[in-house]
Amino acid sequence: MLAHHATGKKVCLECGDALHGRTDKKFCTDACRNLFHYRTNNAPINYVRNVVNTLKRNRRILSELNPSGKMKVHRDKLVERGYNFMFHTNTYRTKVGNVYVFCFEHGYLELDGDWYALVRRDEYLERAGDS
Repeated sequence: MLAHHATGKKVCLECGDALHGRTDKKFCTDACRNLFHYRTNNAPINYVRNVVNTLKRNRRILSELNPSGKMKVHRDKLVERGYNFMFHTNTYRTKVGNVYVFCFEHGYLELDGDWYALVRRDEYLERAGDS
């Protein structure tokens, strides 16, 4: 789809400058064409990279706060280290209805009063090695 200026002239999709030359031209220069495609193609890649980095940071925070595999911490400690509660890898619901939230093999169960029971499920690591 070609962009048009209010005057009806075709303009560059990247910078908006008037186009001259071929009738199907979309960009005024190779630099504008390259920049347009870079932005278009890298936005999803950057989003995925940011999500993966957030998951890794969350896992590291849970791991550092829970070296023994079972620990109780206050929400403030997670927040001050930069834990992002919006991102996790999976959830696990127990038979009695408790929902554990996991970031890879490290997870937590939300308790009363902004406390969290931190846990580690090493069987997640063992299963990953089998695939």
